[in-house]
Amino acid sequence: MKVPRRRLLRLAVAAATLPALSRFASAESYPTRPVHLLEGFGAGAATDVVARLIGRSLSERLGQSFVIENRSGATGNIATEAVVRASPDGYTLLLATASNAINATMLNLNFDFVRDIAPVAAVVRVPLVMEVHPSVPAKTVAEFIAYAKAQPGKINMASAGTGGLTHAAAEMFKTMAGVDLFHVPYRGAQVFPALLTGEAQVYFGPLLSSIEYIKAGNFRALAVTTQARSPILPDVPALGETLPGYEASAWFGICAPRRTPAEVIEKLNREINVSIGDPRLQGLFANLGGTILGGSPDDFARLISDEVNKWSRVVLAANMKRE
Repeated sequence: MKVPRRRLLRLAVAAATLPALSRFASAESYPTRPVHLLEGFGAGAATDVVARLIGRSLSERLGQSFVIENRSGATGNIATEAVVRASPDGYTLLLATASNAINATMLNLNFDFVRDIAPVAAVVRVPLVMEVHPSVPAKTVAEFIAYAKAQPGKINMASAGTGGLTHAAAEMFKTMAGVDLFHVPYRGAQVFPALLTGEAQVYFGPLLSSIEYIKAGNFRALAVTTQARSPILPDVPALGETLPGYEASAWFGICAPRRTPAEVIEKLNREINVSIGDPRLQGLFANLGGTILGGSPDDFARLISDEVNKWSRVVLAANMKRE
């Protein structure tokens, strides 16, 4: 049977639009099952706190559970690689951090973080805080620098793991201040017992997980590491007030595997921005010293690119290597 040419054209147009309609319908109904949000530093870490806060909000908005999975190890790379290898369907996501930007230069990875991850949305930025054990006599950053220069290599500088943000921030300080501190890496939250006992004397730790220790007087805060002072510690100066140009902060954002449909990423981005615009969630982050970020996927991609470039300079200058 001969099909009229006009009907053939209509059939061709209909066939061409089916995939687009299917993708649109899929994005509109997404998610139809629980979403897994992976974080790479373990229960109780700053990443875990942020993941649970944003995950709970997204669960309420989208009507599906956001299951937080703690895949700790290798400064976040176990979780990151699991997401890189996951199906690009929006059901496995990563809470990315500044450690990902550091590792992009420092480690020989089985993936390319910038190439293999699709940025969805930045969530929040949290200062680090330069904190010391009370036995350290310095009350200011300038006094600490003088104290460190008087005893090179004898002050234990803790980190929550070689190559993580707490390590890189300290190495940046060492370079800019011209001091020699002895790096002692700990496994995640084990850093706090070391500081409490005085086994380690100084730590550049996330304000989010350090604030209660500081309020209790267990540690003395010398400076926050963002460009401006933190409203949660208004009397503590920014480190840049002593070392102009110093800036190191913990940032958190959600990423998906490369090739995740644009429609799914756009929907997630929209819902994340609405979530972090909620005064209730903003208040929770503010109480932890956080500043809301948000923005488009392209905005987050630029932040990641800038951070990779910044930390690559620190890694190379300090000759940072996994121990």
